[in-house]
Amino acid sequence: MTEPRVPVLIDEVLLDSTTGEARRSGRRRRNFNFHHCLDAVSNRLLNAMEPGSYVQPHRHLDPVKDETFVVLRGAFGLVIFDDAGRVTLATMLSASGSVRGADVPSGTYHSLFALQPGSVFFEAKAGPYCPLADAERAPWAPPEGDPGSGAYLAWMEGLLAR
Repeated sequence: MTEPRVPVLIDEVLLDSTTGEARRSGRRRRNFNFHHCLDAVSNRLLNAMEPGSYVQPHRHLDPVKDETFVVLRGAFGLVIFDDAGRVTLATMLSASGSVRGADVPSGTYHSLFALQPGSVFFEAKAGPYCPLADAERAPWAPPEGDPGSGAYLAWMEGLLAR
């Protein structure tokens, strides 16, 4: 018999805890999953990210894997690319700004990066969780951990200053 699940409040305590874990993480980000298992039909999570965390541009090829992001605290850059790596959209998502989130269709190359310490967004997409396949990673962008990833992140950040 499974244990009954209880409501989880998205409050400052949870946001602070998750951002604290992100700060201590080598990747400078941390998820807090609301879904109870990786094969859940709906993935709902907080994604805390600190400046300097690099998320290689990627896409989700499964047609049901649209992703929705809503910023709860701080600010993020969102960059959308075409299949050749040309930027089609670069914008700031901010908890206090005019654009607070985005819905990214499956098959769309995208990257998000934190612009402020302590930034957190809520993310929702169809499950089950599947690690990114090689075909979903942008072949024209350096992978996470690559020596060129810092320069690529700086380039994306610079897109928002234009």
